[in-house]
Amino acid sequence: MSQQTPAETELAELLIEALNLEDVAATDIDPDAPLFGDGLGLDSIDALELALAISKRYGFQLRSDSEENRRIFASLRALSAHVEQHRTA
Repeated sequence: MSQQTPAETELAELLIEALNLEDVAATDIDPDAPLFGDGLGLDSIDALELALAISKRYGFQLRSDSEENRRIFASLRALSAHVEQHRTA
């Protein structure tokens, strides 16, 4: 498992809080593992809840109709890089 950056750890904590993942610690999330399917096992409802939490925390919208979503939500590392690039808060 790769080491998380501070930004990835912060986002992992938000993910756990927003999705009520009680049995998961932020440091347990491999930043390179998939968030959906075989990785963390998130689904489309989780993606919507996570996008809302990111919007509130970081001040920008993740659009549900974006063709980039598959890449953006591929892993914690990919999502963190996108957040760092677009955050306003």
